[in-house]
Amino acid sequence: MLSETTRWMDLDKQSSPRVLIVDDTPDNIRVLGTILRQQDYQINVAQNGVQALNLTGKIMPDLILLDIMMPELDGLETCRRLKQDPITRDIPVIFLSAKAEDEDVLQGFELGAADYVTKPFNPRILLARVKTHIALRQQTKQLQAFADRDGLTLLANRRRFDEFMRSEWRRCHRAQAPLSLVMIDIDYFKLYNDAYGHLKGDDTLKQVAQVLAAVGNRPTDLPARFGGEEFSVLYGNTDHETATRFAQDIRAHIEALQIPHSDSKVSNVVTASLGVATQVPDDQHSPLLLIEEADTKLYAAKEAGRNRVQE
Repeated sequence: MLSETTRWMDLDKQSSPRVLIVDDTPDNIRVLGTILRQQDYQINVAQNGVQALNLTGKIMPDLILLDIMMPELDGLETCRRLKQDPITRDIPVIFLSAKAEDEDVLQGFELGAADYVTKPFNPRILLARVKTHIALRQQTKQLQAFADRDGLTLLANRRRFDEFMRSEWRRCHRAQAPLSLVMIDIDYFKLYNDAYGHLKGDDTLKQVAQVLAAVGNRPTDLPARFGGEEFSVLYGNTDHETATRFAQDIRAHIEALQIPHSDSKVSNVVTASLGVATQVPDDQHSPLLLIEEADTKLYAAKEAGRNRVQE
């Protein structure tokens, strides 16, 4: 599975759209699968609402076909929970139901459904609606990707970082899992710009960004341009030891670029200082605590001589 940054840096390479079928009747699943395979869609199946909620966050489908009448958790409640979650709320949902009364249809739309198809359905009409909503979803994702990335480095921008941080904080809070943040600052970058010019400076920022995108590179990792020559990498479900190892790899890879920096006071090549912080999110604190701690560690790395990782 590609990380978010890798997808941004290669937007033209699109995999087949993914559709999640949620239905407790095997015959319905088989019929829907036959229809959808005409378009080479990737198909996943959940047989109840609980399975659908668990699976959606993992596979992030482009569209959900959701039966209303199901045991345990019906389609209406499943849709309501999907739309309450910031991670899944933008995934379009098409309700499939034998109930065609106006009130049922209205309730579906009020919950955030994109469409409502009554059973028995016409396969050609269903497929046409699926194609329409998937096309809209992909266009929206592509526009969002451009809006969320830094124009120079193609990493996440600060707005996307803040959004992702809030989302990962909530996710790790629910799972009681560690969330780690690495803050990175290029050493004496102002002196570098003064000596080599801003065009060379921009090229250096791009090369550093490529290092950040390559180290870790998991779906829960988000490298971002935090501002100027400062970067950050958020590592979800990652303990302090692992995050520190990633930080050490980043520092070493930046130095290994061997970009000349004659005015640096710590080396004759471009280097970076890094601070590492880890928290298990709780109700008493906000994501700002993690940012402040990582920033404090970064400052300590600079005070200790730069070109180093402060744990």
